[in-house]
Amino acid sequence: MVEPVPLNAAENDPERPEEEGYGKPSDSGRSGSHRRGKSKKRSFWKELPILIVVALVLTILIQQFIAKVYMIPSGSMEATLHGCTGCTGDRILVDRITLDFSDPAPGDVIVFKGPEAWTLNEVLPEESSNIVVKGLRELGSLIGFAPPDERDFVKRVIATPGQTVQCCDAQNRVIVDGKALDEPYVHWEDGMAKRQADFAPVKVPAGKLWVMGDNRNNSNDSRFQGTGGDTGTVPIDNVIGKARVIVLPPSRWGGVSDHNPQQNAQPAVLSAPAWQQDAPLGVGVAAAWPALFLGRKVKAGLRKAAKRKR
Repeated sequence: MVEPVPLNAAENDPERPEEEGYGKPSDSGRSGSHRRGKSKKRSFWKELPILIVVALVLTILIQQFIAKVYMIPSGSMEATLHGCTGCTGDRILVDRITLDFSDPAPGDVIVFKGPEAWTLNEVLPEESSNIVVKGLRELGSLIGFAPPDERDFVKRVIATPGQTVQCCDAQNRVIVDGKALDEPYVHWEDGMAKRQADFAPVKVPAGKLWVMGDNRNNSNDSRFQGTGGDTGTVPIDNVIGKARVIVLPPSRWGGVSDHNPQQNAQPAVLSAPAWQQDAPLGVGVAAAWPALFLGRKVKAGLRKAAKRKR
């Protein structure tokens, strides 16, 4: 009786030659595949420059359209943002998306391009003529490791279009639409008077903002830029974004306060002008002489009447 040959006889039979297309691949096929795998693999040092370029491009795109890191170059926003002489300047993350869909609100800390009236009032440093230095500075500004353009400012929104702002009431508070603002963020430098500079009422034009620094006595803001008044206001179109987070130095990590000073505003306590304050004294002095004169006349008349009766 002839037993059937198993289907896997070729594998079990060491003497059976391996048919083309079955079993293990040929040496030539194996070596070819191995060579192709080697040709696709790049060296790490060849890929590193590509990764760096891609990372820089993504960083620049993100900072141009989503969020950007800024270095604060001045002390006008102390102590909310550090920028004072001798201290480490804060680097802040500025949200560039939110204000594309809404206008800045009172209390927002914003970065903006200085309007023409502001730039004319600023002393700008001379830029280097060296193309390499200029290129490195621009790159550093893009990724937040160099100061921004000298025409970029950081201030807090105090009043919005249509509102009337002035300073100050009897308690040294800024007034918006007749109400004194609640400003816990105001900073007073040591050795300086805790008194804000007075300014006349200003109605903020349409499409503009009234901005001031938190370091109230050391901030060149809407009160002083241009010729003051409505020329010191900032076009909303000039706003770059809203400061959200302090990212450097690590010791100051945290959010940037956007406390709305108008939310808990109180009726302003207006003091009378100087001439009105002195008016009672003037009236008293002016009335004293006629009263004295009339008093003497009445007294003399009474004496005469008394003599006649005798």
